[in-house]
Amino acid sequence: MKFKRILIANRGEIAVRIINACKELGIETVAVYSEADRESLHVKLADEAICIGPAPLSESYLNPARIISAAEITGCDAIHPGYGMFAENPDFAEMVITSGFKFIGPSPEIIEKMGDKIYAKNFMKKAGVKVVPGSEEPIKELKEGLEIAREIGFPVLIKAAGGGGGRGMRISRNEKDFEVNFRTAKAEALAAFKDDRVYIEKFIENPKHIEVQVAGNGKDIYLHFFERECSIQRRHQKLIEEAPSPSINEEERKKLLEMAINGIKALKYDSVGTMEFIMDENKNFYFIEMNTRIQVEHPVTEFITGIDLIKLQIKIAEGENIDLKQEDIYKKGHAIEIRINAEDTKKGFLPSPAKIEKVHFPGGPGIRIDSYIYNGYKIPPYYDSLIAKLIVYGINREEAIKRLQRCLDEIIIEGPCTTIPFYKFLIKKDKFLKGNYTTNFVEEIMNEWLSL
Repeated sequence: MKFKRILIANRGEIAVRIINACKELGIETVAVYSEADRESLHVKLADEAICIGPAPLSESYLNPARIISAAEITGCDAIHPGYGMFAENPDFAEMVITSGFKFIGPSPEIIEKMGDKIYAKNFMKKAGVKVVPGSEEPIKELKEGLEIAREIGFPVLIKAAGGGGGRGMRISRNEKDFEVNFRTAKAEALAAFKDDRVYIEKFIENPKHIEVQVAGNGKDIYLHFFERECSIQRRHQKLIEEAPSPSINEEERKKLLEMAINGIKALKYDSVGTMEFIMDENKNFYFIEMNTRIQVEHPVTEFITGIDLIKLQIKIAEGENIDLKQEDIYKKGHAIEIRINAEDTKKGFLPSPAKIEKVHFPGGPGIRIDSYIYNGYKIPPYYDSLIAKLIVYGINREEAIKRLQRCLDEIIIEGPCTTIPFYKFLIKKDKFLKGNYTTNFVEEIMNEWLSL
């Protein structure tokens, strides 16, 4: 069925991004917003906007009944969850479907399977996808965990079974610190995901984080859109992403993409998603998790392939035939994205919500800004600190970096502290310029940054 009206169950830049895609598809949009987001850009751009409650997430964006009611009142056909919020919540997806709407994303069953990190790992292993050595079942007791850690060999990573984003994740380097890390990981997992199950896997030293953008219709079409390098992170939160990865050659790329396709075929995946891998120092790839949603960093893939992933996601949900073959998808050039957060990088990346006194974004060929801020807008203190994404494209990585440097010199955001000064410093570093950084890179340069 062709959608006539979509409700966007999200806020910020991703809500604006989805509205823009819908406009180009001739689909009307309904924004939902909290009282704190009354002046947000997505509210102004949508065809209709409904206030769903006060500022706290639990009373607005994470209140499923209010979102469903808003969709019913406004006569929507479908609900797009964006990323974060309810995007990977199988219960919400089920509620959307049983209420008579289409959920723009994979089936609740797939969301549930891939949301359980232990199940996902075991499933992918059976599908022939290499996984990090570790426990195959949730670890309940400290004694059992310690036995497995000894068997795998230290250092090990203790991870929450029910979530991601770095929460409920602890590195243990020896038996002495295992107990405290095990208990901390379980407590964090329970607080963040209402699920204290953890699993243990070998900790890969100095890894690179590389992910593959995929899509499928759950029947006969399974596609990849090449890979993205996401190794520049702080506390497991990505800061800079680029596509393609500067770290792998064509032979290694082929091996990685093949694994990703094998995984989504076995899963009968029926939306747009991402297979996440880490790569060790010997260029071995290991599956770590699957994100069953659109990613923050999807624009770099759109730049190098020329394919609008949000539109594709909507078309798959409509049940439309995917008019794409793998041989039609090719990569060209290089793209880099930086996440601009309203944070004070000199004070431990402390959130810096404030009024936008002045904003100027750069323009020109190969430049894209995904944002929701404007002059006079007040950033609410209740939500994620991401305020904009700057994405640049070049015919090669060198041109993309030059363009990024130029844009960072031109961009103006007055009012809040932002991560822009830190990025100006980071992109001049030799490891970044050569593309041989790992997930430890930000940590390695942090003391120097703080001393400036």
